[in-house]
Formats: sequence, C-alpha cells, structure tokens
Amino acid sequence: MFVDNPLPSFNQKMLWLVALLGLGSVGIALVSQHVFNMQPCPWCILQRVIFLAIAAVALIASLLQGMFSRPTGTRFVVALLALGLIALAFSGVAAAVYQEQVAVKLDSCVMTFADTFMTDLGWGDIFPDVFLARATCAEAAVNLLGIPYAYWGMLVYLLIALLGLIVLVRNLRGQRR
Repeated sequence: MFVDNPLPSFNQKMLWLVALLGLGSVGIALVSQHVFNMQPCPWCILQRVIFLAIAAVALIASLLQGMFSRPTGTRFVVALLALGLIALAFSGVAAAVYQEQVAVKLDSCVMTFADTFMTDLGWGDIFPDVFLARATCAEAAVNLLGIPYAYWGMLVYLLIALLGLIVLVRNLRGQRR
C-alpha cells in the first residue's frame, strides 16, 4: 500500500515548493511588519490567510502524492487539491488587485470584505501579531523596488497557480516522476 521508493516525486517537489512559497510569503510579510514597521491592512491579512491555506493544501497533497502505491484514486484526489491550489491562488490575485486598485483609494478598509471576513474569523484576537490589521489600506500601500507590495504577492500567487496547474496536469495524465 505504501510506496517503497523514499525519493520524492516531481509532483511532490512542486507541492513542497508551493508550500514553501506560501509560508515564505507570510514570513516575509511578518518580517516587513515587525522589523520594518510596515503595518498590515485587512487585505494584507486576508492574503496571509490565503497563503497559509495554500501551504496547508500543498502539504496535504504532497503527503497523499507520496504515500500510496495504488495511484489512481490518489492521483484524482491530488488533482482536485491542485485545482483547489489554483483557485486559492486566483483568489489571492483578486485580493491583491482589489487592494491595489480599489482599497488603497478608500478612506477606510472597515466593513470591506477583507475586514468583515477577518473579524468573523477571529484570528486577530487569538494571534494579533500575525492576523490583526493595524493600518488602513492607504497607509499600508508601500512600493518595493518601484512595484506595489500587493503586486509582489500577486506574482507569487501567479507562480503558485502555474505550479498547481503543472501538478494538476501531471496527475490527470498519471505522471508521478
């Protein structure tokens, strides 16, 4: 039932990379916040949650990809998880674009989707150093190398979507290595 080959497959490596990109993005955001005093807005926090969800899905898919030697059902489940990664990545793209094109022009982010969602989730109360919005979207609008910070996140989401697509196609075709 379990795979005898201890070496990770190409798909597993892609999924690990996706998880690393998600966790690394949150890590960079936390360094930006706590070291460089770039305080997050509700849309920034929502993107952190999306990155963490991506990392969790990628790790689960990677475990499933490498766990079983009867690959047909597992490949289908991993393909569905890869499709979920792509959907999460595009939700992150939408959040980044909305943040940069709309939210930064608002006087307040209060009562926007991101603010309401994060308040309802309640993580800001439990983990305020990670999930508490401390700035308005206009205050959080920062450029890095001339590119809005939200667009850097968008580029990472697009890379994740591409990697998810590769894993999806490879699983649908039955390719593990």
